[in-house]
Amino acid sequence: MSSWRSWHRPLVLFTAAMAVMTVVSAIGLIADDRVLAGAAIWFKPFKFAVSFVVYALALAWMLTLVIRGRRIGWWAGTVVALSSLVEMAIITGQVIRGKRSHFNHATPFDETLFSAMAVTVVILWTGTLVIAILLLRARITDRASAWAIRSGVLLTLVGAGFGFLMTQPTPEQRAAGILDTADVIGAHTVGVPDGGPSMPLTGWSTTGGDLRIPHFIGMHALQLLPLFLVALVCLAPRFPRLRDPRVRLRLVLVASGTYAAVVALVTWQALRGQPLIHPDGATLGAAALIVVASAVAACFWALRPAPVQQRPYSHHGSGAGPDSGSDFDSDSDRSQKELLS
Repeated sequence: MSSWRSWHRPLVLFTAAMAVMTVVSAIGLIADDRVLAGAAIWFKPFKFAVSFVVYALALAWMLTLVIRGRRIGWWAGTVVALSSLVEMAIITGQVIRGKRSHFNHATPFDETLFSAMAVTVVILWTGTLVIAILLLRARITDRASAWAIRSGVLLTLVGAGFGFLMTQPTPEQRAAGILDTADVIGAHTVGVPDGGPSMPLTGWSTTGGDLRIPHFIGMHALQLLPLFLVALVCLAPRFPRLRDPRVRLRLVLVASGTYAAVVALVTWQALRGQPLIHPDGATLGAAALIVVASAVAACFWALRPAPVQQRPYSHHGSGAGPDSGSDFDSDSDRSQKELLS
């Protein structure tokens, strides 16, 4: 397994800083009883710090897979780390001031800070896009690993893109006709004001749609799809079918398609102003369709047995017969070692 010392250094350092920030924010949640927009004031930096830890660490590892364009990848990763650091600094600074960081147009200073955050988000997204392009071009021998990583980073770009959608004025804000003087422009929620009843831990609205849901799910495809493949490799010793790299590839493709469908579903649900925990018949029907389609694809396509290839017996050499799986097993072992390294 490649040493962590070969991982992208600025992203690793940023990950360490965000791990510290997670602890600081957790202490703030306990020691500071201030509430902002219906939530504990340190909840936002806590969530962002945790998210940045897993996001930056995944990119730091993935950049070790980039051979062609390695220097470009280093600079792209550094840009992601620096822009994320600036965004986190603004969020934390606003918490200390007791002010909103997102959608805040109350004063020229607050508006400037929010505009600066918007710029950092664009830079972060662009840096991730460059890394995604490099990963699409990278020569990753194990095809299942390649598709898990590439699908993950592409879905992450889609998820991150929902951040831009949240910054747009809501229909209610447009209807009020006071965009030039409004203190808040943009929202996480759809159909209800921000700061209403919400789910524990996530803070997602329980009374309206919430664009943070597809944003969150999409962003973390970067970690979940590669982890899905790692799980398949770990289960392979117990389930012989999973030792076939072709089966793992097909399962990764099914998982990627399912993940994309789930992102689309929760986006559609949020845009209709519907809470995640109160789906209507149309949402439940679409979810059932995704489950059935994924199960059928997994059972009847991904897990189908490989065709038996008859080979003539050899009177010379190892004596491998038509049932010999020596070539298959060696390919499978190489693929598993490649993924885990």
